[in-house]
Amino acid sequence: MVRADLGGMGSTVGLNEESTAAAATGIWALFTNLALMSAFLGFAIAQAIKFFTVWYKENRWDPKQLIGSGGMPSSHSATVTALAVGVGLQEGFGGPHFATALVLASVVMYDATGVRLHAGRQAEILCELPAEHPLAESIPLRELLGHTPTQVAAGAILGSVTAMLISLI
Repeated sequence: MVRADLGGMGSTVGLNEESTAAAATGIWALFTNLALMSAFLGFAIAQAIKFFTVWYKENRWDPKQLIGSGGMPSSHSATVTALAVGVGLQEGFGGPHFATALVLASVVMYDATGVRLHAGRQAEILCELPAEHPLAESIPLRELLGHTPTQVAAGAILGSVTAMLISLI
């Protein structure tokens, strides 16, 4: 039995060694979860690519690229594909966890090339309204929302490769 002092007020709570070890393992288990680490790293790499691409093409730093949506490669696709492949590699490709992750990835990628892409194109058209139009002075619309199929495919490849490389570590 381990005694822990809570805040130095003289009150202690008894913890057995097993529950203390389980709590520490639970937190550290996040860092050994292949699927989770693959998803986070896939997102980070995709966003970093966009950040440095803008710097290279436009010779300016745009911090919004680190968290913004749209562009090449699709960070949404990279994230969900890395998650699905990571789940498959960690738990097997025949189970319900992989099936769930695969369906999630499919929905996200379909949405990125469908609804979000067309919403961005509509925003682009609305931003070109004449100055006398009542909506011309409204809040600026985000034009870069969705992805082309090529951007989604690039994100999916990036996510797959990320998960496979992390599994080798």
